[in-house]
Amino acid sequence: MPSEPTILAFDTSAAHCAAALLRGGEIAVSKAESMTRGQAERLMPLLEEVLAEADCAWQDLDAIGVGVGPGNFTGIRISVSAARGLALGLAIPAVGVSGFEALADLAPDGEIPVIVAPRDQVYVQLPGSSPQLKSRDEAESLGPLFNCSEPASQASAIARIAAQRWATVQEPPAPLYIRPADAAPSRDVPPVLLDG
Repeated sequence: MPSEPTILAFDTSAAHCAAALLRGGEIAVSKAESMTRGQAERLMPLLEEVLAEADCAWQDLDAIGVGVGPGNFTGIRISVSAARGLALGLAIPAVGVSGFEALADLAPDGEIPVIVAPRDQVYVQLPGSSPQLKSRDEAESLGPLFNCSEPASQASAIARIAAQRWATVQEPPAPLYIRPADAAPSRDVPPVLLDG
């Protein structure tokens, strides 16, 4: 096992598609694109571009790092399923990193990492507590807030954290959902099953 692993990390938990490659203890390449939809179609080509720019091949990777949320339900599922599939296909571990962990890596001392949620709310996790969904006003009453507006920096943080854990990870990454999906149930009438 190399002491300085090569980690490909990515995140699609918000309105972006972001990836970073950590090699030799340094971020070799990081890229991000803003997008409200289309992450599923864009993720693999973006990962290929990051690898090519770093002159790295899939078989050079020691692990995959992935942002597991909280955030956009579909985006989280895209990243986590891609990470699990790549890890299985490459026979390397996939390391799930929460958005709170990535933001804590980037936040100035004394600032509370928050992740923007719909309807003027934020996800927040105070030290020693479970993640919560709060109104922005409630969160601001806790102290100064930090939210990263640079998805490439967040992907880089995911890579750095994954590099610390990759050799001991035992479970595949799983989505971190704080609230239930807000999609309405289907109004379609189920098909009639015929006995035959």
